This record gives sequence, structure tokens and C-alpha cells, in this order.
Amino acid sequence: MTLLEQMLENTDSAAIIGHVHPDGDCLGSTLGLYNYIRNCYPKIRAAVYLEEASDKFAYLKGFGEIRHEPDGESYRLCLCADSSDRERLGKFVCYLENAETSLCIDHHITNTGYAAFQVVEPQASSACEVIFGQMDESRIDKSIAECLYTGIVHDTGVFKFSCTSPKTMEIAGKLMAKGVDFGNIIDGSFYRKTYVQNQILGRALLESITFLDGQCIFSAIRQNVMELYGVSGKDMDGIIDQLRLTEGVEVAIFMYQTGPQEYKVSLRSQNKVDASRIAAFFGGGGHVRAAGCTMSGSIHDVINNLSLHIEKQLKEQGEEE
Repeated sequence: MTLLEQMLENTDSAAIIGHVHPDGDCLGSTLGLYNYIRNCYPKIRAAVYLEEASDKFAYLKGFGEIRHEPDGESYRLCLCADSSDRERLGKFVCYLENAETSLCIDHHITNTGYAAFQVVEPQASSACEVIFGQMDESRIDKSIAECLYTGIVHDTGVFKFSCTSPKTMEIAGKLMAKGVDFGNIIDGSFYRKTYVQNQILGRALLESITFLDGQCIFSAIRQNVMELYGVSGKDMDGIIDQLRLTEGVEVAIFMYQTGPQEYKVSLRSQNKVDASRIAAFFGGGGHVRAAGCTMSGSIHDVINNLSLHIEKQLKEQGEEE
């Protein structure tokens, strides 16, 4: 019996929470847990608490039942998925603080071990991959499989990122065998964009700038531009990955404004730079090749601060070679 199952056997209520600005892996892991509990442990009172996410994930069972604000309810167990530290839990950290016990299931190398119990596998492609290993495979139905497959697809860039392993592909195959419509999941949740999302992507690419002799590229979207196009943070999916594909680029940076002199920053690297080290320095976290943080200052300030760390790592790599 896995640690997850042991804890579920010994509780009658569970709050399921993930990180701020939930992405595919966060939604897949939290809703995967929710549906697993609902199917296999029907006596447990469970709820998912997350910020609002893109409607492109509405096909996931339980998406419409996600609670977007703390509601004062208490739970004996708090399950934290795909979140490396307490701060990333945002306003829902209260459920962690008030629970009798807690379990964090994660794959971020920067995980701080903040829960009472942890299952953290930094080598895994996604939190959904880790969660699959905590579930009884025979009890995973199509709805759970859709959630977990979605998370794996998004955190591997449709099985292209370096975090994809033979084990990842094996798990994906097992989930496909549950009957998931993998083609529609990939097209509908990863590739398909609305017209306005294509517009903001085009603007971000058009206004991108390279630096450090073309080894880095960045683009930034200010709040007034977001208002002009009528977009929010959840419409920015895919921009950083398109920047990353620019020929000759080792590090891609994308940021969008979240407040006065405040930006949400995404980092992607190819082979030489550890993005998680940089993000962690600025209070964020993530993976070696994909990480993020929130930074204050002007766009110029943010890029200057990031470039110092990027340049340092590039020099270190050059000396080793």
C-alpha cells in the first residue's frame, strides 16, 4: 500500500490544493486525486481548491466543481500536488495550516519539504507521473486517466522535453489503454488557441529581443497590452515554448505584468543553464530546464538581474568545456 493510500484509509476528509496560476499538470494532478478519492474512497469528503484556470481544461471530470476561494471548511488531510513550497499554494495555504496532517506529491527539484509527509521525485516528468505511482493502477478509470495524461502531456511538451523518460512513455501508454482520447487532449488542451491568444502570441514574438550574443531571448507583455487584447495570465500558454525554439537560443524568458512593477517570469533552457537555480534565487522554483518566479521592478531591472545569473552559468559551462 502506498503512502497516499495509507493516508486516505485513515481520514474522512481531504482538501486538495495546487500552485497559483494552475497549469495542465496542476489541474491534472489535483483533479486526478479528486476523482480517485471520489471513486475509490466515496466516504471521504473531498474538495479541490485552485485559482481559476483556462476553460480548455473543462473536459476534465470535476473541473466545474473546483472551488476558487477559501470557504472556511476544515479537513483532516491536506493533499498538496505539483507545488514546491508553501508560498506557491497562495491563498489556499490555510488548508495546509489547519489540517491534522498533510501529504505533498511533487516532482520539483526545488521542493522544500513543507508538508508533514512528502513523495517527491525530481526525476519524474510531472506530478501526474508521481501520482500514478501512488495509485492502484487497477482502480484508475478513464476520468482519472484523462487527468493524469493531461498533466504528463503538458509538463513534457507533448513528450519532447528532456524530462520525458522511458518510464513516462510507459505510464502514458497505460493511461491510453484506459480509453482516453489522447489526440483530442493534445490538440484541444496543448496546441489549440483562441484567436486572441494567437494575437498575443504574435505580439510577444514580434517584440522579442535577443541578448548575450543571441544566446538568450526575452519578451514581455505589460498590463495595458493585456487589457487592450482582453487577455489574462491563463492566455499566455505556449509563448515561452515558442521563444525557446528560436535557433541558437540557450535561454528563453517570458514575463507578463501582474501588478505595479511586478512580473510573472517564465524561464526555459536548452542544455547549459539550470533554470531552477535562477528561479529559486528570486523566490521561485521549478525544474532544471523549466522554472518560474515573480519579480519586482521595471522590465529592464528584471532582465538585468536575470542576465547576471544566466551569464554566470554560461561562463561556468564554458570553463568546464
